[in-house]
Amino acid sequence: MKDAGVAALSVAATGRISGLTRSRAEASIRHPRHERRGEARLPAVVATLAAIALYLFLPERLLIAPRYVLPALECLLLVPLIAINPKRLTRQTKVFRVLSLTLVAVIAVSNLVALVILIHELVYAGVKDGRSLLVAALQVWLTNIIVFGLAYWELDRGGPVSRTQAPRSALPLADFRFSQDENDDAVQEVADGASATSDWVPTLVDYLYVSVTNSTAFSPTDTMPLSTRAKLLMSIQSVSALLTSLLVIARAVSILH
Repeated sequence: MKDAGVAALSVAATGRISGLTRSRAEASIRHPRHERRGEARLPAVVATLAAIALYLFLPERLLIAPRYVLPALECLLLVPLIAINPKRLTRQTKVFRVLSLTLVAVIAVSNLVALVILIHELVYAGVKDGRSLLVAALQVWLTNIIVFGLAYWELDRGGPVSRTQAPRSALPLADFRFSQDENDDAVQEVADGASATSDWVPTLVDYLYVSVTNSTAFSPTDTMPLSTRAKLLMSIQSVSALLTSLLVIARAVSILH
């Protein structure tokens, strides 16, 4: 009788687990990734405006143009992007794609140029204002994180619109391999959030995390670059962060002392 009771409980538990698994599978079928409302527009707008603000407050000698020229250009590029997808990223047009990539490129190039000028000022100009230099180095470093996070977000698997609106079979090859992309054989509570079982796709926060870890560890951590362009971008970011950390900040601290 005791064995029969244990067996009955085991069967009931198995039935509950099977029912839970079926309900999760049915939910995934009812709401596939390509029928979602699309990723929210607001986080990308906030990140872009933060990068623009950081550039606006750089010291005058680090700017490659009058202070408001590049920020004004970046805002002009941002406005139509918001107009095309004001709340959710669901519409993809050729103009939208060109504008979004151009915006990221303008922010990235201006920040890298600011870093080069900053290093030149340190090595050849004999700058003595250590405090402003520390602040400028921090601004460049933070902008570096934001803009490369945006770049990864815009490029991986065709961009934010494609990742949620197109079927997986139609997506371009992935630039990055996230841990969720290979967790389908882990324990149940982990596997339930994997790409293969939950139709998970990365959002801007995931790419900003990749950018943060790459800027602090100077190498990939839990997310691996797959494509040549992803490896190239991560290499540029790592070198930029390394220069900022080892050369710029170290020299600024020595000036303070």
